[in-house]
Amino acid sequence: MKIETKVEKFNEPLHLESGRILEEFELIYETYGELNEDKSNVIVICHALSGSHHAAGRYANEAKPGWWDKFIGDGKTIDTTKYFVICSNSLGSSFGSTNPLSIDPSTKKEYRFRFPVLAISDVVKAQMKLYERLGIENAVAVVGGSMGGMQTLCYAIEQPNFAKHYIALATTAYTRPWAIAVNKIAIEAIKNDPAFKDGMYEKDDIVANGLTGLAVGRMAGLNAYLSPKLFNRKFGRDYSEQDGLYELFGNFEVERYLEYNAFNFPKVFDPLSYLYVCKTMNIFDVGRNKDKVEDSFEKVNGQLHLISFEDDMLFFPEEMEEIRDIMIKIGKEDQVTYKMIESQSGHDSFLVEVEKFEDYIKDILKG
Repeated sequence: MKIETKVEKFNEPLHLESGRILEEFELIYETYGELNEDKSNVIVICHALSGSHHAAGRYANEAKPGWWDKFIGDGKTIDTTKYFVICSNSLGSSFGSTNPLSIDPSTKKEYRFRFPVLAISDVVKAQMKLYERLGIENAVAVVGGSMGGMQTLCYAIEQPNFAKHYIALATTAYTRPWAIAVNKIAIEAIKNDPAFKDGMYEKDDIVANGLTGLAVGRMAGLNAYLSPKLFNRKFGRDYSEQDGLYELFGNFEVERYLEYNAFNFPKVFDPLSYLYVCKTMNIFDVGRNKDKVEDSFEKVNGQLHLISFEDDMLFFPEEMEEIRDIMIKIGKEDQVTYKMIESQSGHDSFLVEVEKFEDYIKDILKG
């Protein structure tokens, strides 16, 4: 599989939903496969909160492949011998696109808290500018899960003629109080960590030492991303062999798992970016401004495909069923499909249980 990572700089303003403006911005993106002559074989991949542009494949120095490597590659569900696949790192994220630690051209200093709050629409608008520069006018499909699914819905509504298929997994039409509450734990833990220094920390210090507040927030997230069934199956009541049962801070294996994953996370994901991306997800609502949710889905022209997961405890199946029901209610039943997967990995099932929906998506792409 041919894989390339590139950065595109835009010396032009991006007008944001909030009314603010990014005077200039950069997007880092990765491509897989070959673009055909008439540029008609494009599939767009949108990543989740902690994801990046590195969706598949592996570079020589990497221990792990991209986050959706099970799904994207030669002969896989998104077959890179047929399709030219592109995944951009979202604005605000900490993996190379413009974010709170980027330089503000007006001050020549890092944005920090001067960085604007972004909406999902802003993320999509920036990506559309990238495709325009690359000469890509249409895509076969836009595919994304979780926050990537929010982007997919936004594409379907605001860029209704861009793709034939819009495939949204494990997502919602508007963020409910439960998901906002999960994010709130992370937001407060980060803000109140003395090492955060009111957003004026040294980045190298966080990479070297981590940030307890972000680690605690990540633990809260992991509890929502996974599921009781997974915890029961994976850990049971197993206790750490190194710890005594009657030691106050002795750990069950599930606690060790949370500690290991959560305390490593701040070394790869910037806390300011985490705050901004959480805000972007929290304010997501396809029915914002003057539109009702039904009004927004009236704009859909392509085929909208919805995939939920039975034990998803972040964006519950009924949230996607609501989208299906709205599409039927407004007379677009021929433009929507819905499938619920009998999953065992919670919200993260869209990443790890690919074998349960790969044939379904292959059939969608075949038409």
